[in-house]
Amino acid sequence: MAEAPERMSRVDTAWLRMDNDVNLMMIVGVWLLTPAVTLTALRERIADKLLKYERFRQKAVADAMGAHWVADADFDIARHVVAARLAPRKGEAERQALQRLCGALATTALDPARPLWQFHLIESYEGGSAIIARIHHCIGDGIALISVMLSITDGGADPPKRRRKTPPADAGDGDWLSDAVLKPLTDLAVKAAAMYGGGVAKSVEMLSHPRQPLLGSVDMARSGLKVVNDVAAMALMSDDSPTLLKGKPVGRKRVAWSEPMALEQVKTIGKALNCSINDVLLACVAGAIGHWLQAQGQDPAGKEIRAMVPVNLRPLDKAWQLGNRFGLAPLVLPIGIANPVERVYAVHRRMDELKGSYQPLLAFAILSITGLFIKPVQDMILGLFAKKTTAVMTNVPGPAQPLKFCGSTLRQTMFWVPASGGIGVGVSILSYGGGVQFGLITDEALCAEPQAIVDLFEPEFDKLLYLALMLPWAGQSDS
Repeated sequence: MAEAPERMSRVDTAWLRMDNDVNLMMIVGVWLLTPAVTLTALRERIADKLLKYERFRQKAVADAMGAHWVADADFDIARHVVAARLAPRKGEAERQALQRLCGALATTALDPARPLWQFHLIESYEGGSAIIARIHHCIGDGIALISVMLSITDGGADPPKRRRKTPPADAGDGDWLSDAVLKPLTDLAVKAAAMYGGGVAKSVEMLSHPRQPLLGSVDMARSGLKVVNDVAAMALMSDDSPTLLKGKPVGRKRVAWSEPMALEQVKTIGKALNCSINDVLLACVAGAIGHWLQAQGQDPAGKEIRAMVPVNLRPLDKAWQLGNRFGLAPLVLPIGIANPVERVYAVHRRMDELKGSYQPLLAFAILSITGLFIKPVQDMILGLFAKKTTAVMTNVPGPAQPLKFCGSTLRQTMFWVPASGGIGVGVSILSYGGGVQFGLITDEALCAEPQAIVDLFEPEFDKLLYLALMLPWAGQSDS
């Protein structure tokens, strides 16, 4: 008996429809394995482990009300786990060829008639193998997909078994988050449309002109003053600073990644400066971007850029449920501060300002609402966010110990986040196996050689480490 179609949540529907000519909503990741694995072994592992998540056997079928998850009656593992081949150009190292292939796959759409994921195996890479994974964002967010990927490693746990039940039309959104945030904002959109007339188009127009007298019609008691202030802060954000990284993308992607840096050294810097690991890493990102702009002849002094940072909104033990459960917080990166320590403290202050903010919840709610609109309206709303942002940036904690996969060691892993609308830069930070590394994906029109920025992360880190080691430590004599 065929499974009944399952209604896709509003947020996941928004991600499904967010693909455009210059940005595809795929999370792209790379695993480097030693020794090599075979295509047969990879297919067997995926069939045995990944397909226990029914979502990976389902295709997304759009309809007038959104979309459904529908079982693919013609599912074939050979379509989803395929062999790939590197073709290095003259003078090009294997790593450069792999980066070029990742960039090409990041701009190659998945087959919409099939489940929206694919694994590409390069059987021979640097004495082992490389796997490129592509998964559409509508299937799950970064935290969920990390949980899934861990489950397919040697000894990984299967997802908990659950009884299938008929979900309501709002399945996936009808939890505490919906009650607390989504319903008030949905009411707000409805009231706005009624107040101005002309339906949804007018409410979108209000988002474009936030100084119109909107707040007078809002039931302040429902959301509270804090929510109202955060709504205003999001609506009134200025457009981002013009830099070489802010422009019109053309849809050709380039990727790069760094070698891992010792996580213990990052902790040492954080302890010395009384800041978090995140503060240290984000300050290195800001410094690297600032110095790259300077090398391109663009003075970053006094400039800041905004990055949208995902904020997890689900208990970690629920990550296996897939779907998207994260909000977005606008983080200002002080790229114009030359002093590395001053830059760390500037990032620290900005991170403190985001703590306790409702903005991630509001961003989640806005995505939910856009999932109800037709695609042109959704694109218009997301375009407003893109004007105010230069990059998307995520920091994901991975396992502290190296993992095994099909008997091989997973020696290095990296992933790249998709950017929505017309954003052309994505920064990824991933800790794994005692190390932490940076990944960067850029649009060719904005930065044709992202490795040039990535190569500046470590010097920024080394400056901070040197300064941290020069500081007096507890118990150290004045002499």
